Amino acid sequence: MYEPISYILSLGGKRIRPAMVLAAYKLYKKEYSPEVMQVAQAVEMFHNFTLLHDDIMDHSPLRRGQETVHIKWDNATAILSGDLLQIEVYEKLADVGNIEILRLFNKMARELCEGQMNDMRFEQMSMVSNEAYLDMIRQKTAVLLGFSLQAGAILGGASKEESEKLYDLGISIGLSFQLMDDYLDSFGETAKVGKRIGGDIVEKKKTYLWNEMWSRIDAPTQQEIEAVYKKSDIEIIAFIKTKMTESGAKDFTVDLAQDYTAKSLTGLDHFHTTLGDKGYLEEIVKMLSSRES
Repeated sequence: MYEPISYILSLGGKRIRPAMVLAAYKLYKKEYSPEVMQVAQAVEMFHNFTLLHDDIMDHSPLRRGQETVHIKWDNATAILSGDLLQIEVYEKLADVGNIEILRLFNKMARELCEGQMNDMRFEQMSMVSNEAYLDMIRQKTAVLLGFSLQAGAILGGASKEESEKLYDLGISIGLSFQLMDDYLDSFGETAKVGKRIGGDIVEKKKTYLWNEMWSRIDAPTQQEIEAVYKKSDIEIIAFIKTKMTESGAKDFTVDLAQDYTAKSLTGLDHFHTTLGDKGYLEEIVKMLSSRES
């Protein structure tokens, strides 16, 4: 079980979540403490735990350009390795010994599971409202980013009001992040994104991009889309991408993601710190807004 854990952690990734823990802490403190490093590690390990299980549920062959754990080993090994990684997370949080952070972590983890369940449930539905979809990605993706900022702020000594504002900032960042992730899943490049392009389309995932396209096309086009799913994956992906572009859904989704990014940058203006600095957090938000992977 330990080899697959080392494998997935060694695949790299952007490490956005632990960086956000440290960035929020840096708003209030100049030097990192052992406790904030423990929380940053726990957040990244928890994220990878969810990936181990998500990849099985999504039948994903690639993660960060490499074979997923359930492909390289098997489903049972991936499940058990994920469970063990989750135990490691709680050990790190227990070492920190902050009950408020542990309580917030459990609340976040519960919401994340609910979001993942809704994501899978949406696949079986013919139509999903974009309001429902945004609430789902808030749970599945944004709450972990919100927790990362809030936990870092709490350890840094932030007031309850400021730590909650940072949580809300993390939610805006997370919504932008997931909208761009959905976009890149369909319109990115495999070499940059590190996974099969068009997987969401083949799985008929009701992403914002899909929902927006579906709401903009007429009944005959909807019937064409249903018919194309009898063809090969390559034909399905090409056809759906064309309709996403022609309908305007592609550009609309990118614009919405950029709106959430602008909201995040505006939110940063409200933080005036004398002890630390917000440059690190600003760089993270700007990097996410221009990402291609």
